[in-house]
Amino acid sequence: MFIDSAKIYVKAGNGGNGMVSFHREKYIAAGGPDGGDGGKGGDVIFQVDEGLNTLIDFRYKKHFKAEPGQDGGPSNCSGKNGENMIIKVPLGTMVKDEMTGMTLVDLTKPGQICIIARGGRGGKGNQHFATPTRQVPNFAKSGDLGEERNLILEMKMIADVGLLGFPNVGKSTILSMVSAAKPKIANYHFTTLVPNLGVVQIEQGKSFVIADIPGLIEGAHEGVGLGHEFLRHVERTKLLVHVVDVSGVEGRSAIEDFDTINAELEKYNAVLASRPQIVAANKMDIPSSEENYQAFKEELEGRGYKVFGISAATNKGLKELMYYVSDILSTLPDTILLDESREEEVVYTAEGEKPFEIRIEDGVYVVEGGWVRKVLGSTNMANYESLQYFQRALRRKGVIDALEAMGIEEGDTVRILDTEFDYTR
Repeated sequence: MFIDSAKIYVKAGNGGNGMVSFHREKYIAAGGPDGGDGGKGGDVIFQVDEGLNTLIDFRYKKHFKAEPGQDGGPSNCSGKNGENMIIKVPLGTMVKDEMTGMTLVDLTKPGQICIIARGGRGGKGNQHFATPTRQVPNFAKSGDLGEERNLILEMKMIADVGLLGFPNVGKSTILSMVSAAKPKIANYHFTTLVPNLGVVQIEQGKSFVIADIPGLIEGAHEGVGLGHEFLRHVERTKLLVHVVDVSGVEGRSAIEDFDTINAELEKYNAVLASRPQIVAANKMDIPSSEENYQAFKEELEGRGYKVFGISAATNKGLKELMYYVSDILSTLPDTILLDESREEEVVYTAEGEKPFEIRIEDGVYVVEGGWVRKVLGSTNMANYESLQYFQRALRRKGVIDALEAMGIEEGDTVRILDTEFDYTR
């Protein structure tokens, strides 16, 4: 089964919490703070595996979570870092953020790895908060939360040559004749429902990958037929072999078919439409083809295309076509980007979350945000020094100023997560 897109959820590990601990041993009744730091949460990492050729595994497993970091321990012992979650994907997988639609990474190199979600940092133990005036810090920092994302995976085949054309023009037959691939072949439209790959061996040490891609029809750029599924896979090819049926047995014009397909490519992406094309006029074994072929060849060569008359069924002309394709490939760059103005693909990170947001709900000032959640989680409400540290942190970050700007009065209620406070100046 060929699966070329999937939606999954990934969650990096949370950082472990710092430890509140004090050194205790015989003859030392009141040692200093020795709480260890929490371990870092595991990352979610994508890795290219050349042995995979579909995304079918993600049909059955859609949630991936890395291991959290362990909490710190006494005697300055740091918690263990969480294990990374390594997700293996096929070569040619594009990873997008579902919420923003932004491309995070395009995995186009064998063995390529990329961190998609980073684990949270471990919290600091109370040993870090000792000062000359605060020698018994009874609080520590909690670990950061690991990143989480809903992702869209799209697989775009990586092939040197793409066989382009209407359904049932003989693309699968060509693939079966020039390579060891065994695609399903029958005399009806859309026989090919998934891309097929084959390796064409020209001579020792000289070969290329050719893809028989599902047939394209008018309206494909809008998703008609196999539309976008087809176009997604043709994007990566360096060279297109445009196959047309010149026999006329189905009552269609070879020139009109050629123009229709190229019009669909132009509407989908102008860079894709400008990809080099070689034209293969197929079904030359049918008696009516010769006359049609001559008119077709004259028209297309007048536009600057190289045209080969072939018969995939009888293997006529295929050797000459493949040798010519190989020669052209040797002159093309290794990578042709879909958009030549684009810089090299990098992982994009969305803007950081705001440290806090304040809203008024039934007269209560509700303070929310990742930073607020973290600092509250690090506070020991039963310890005076810890509460003072918490209050200073709120003021330094601008929470107090923001509350006053919103008109908070003495005695008003402030809610941070599930904890409520009475506001005092």
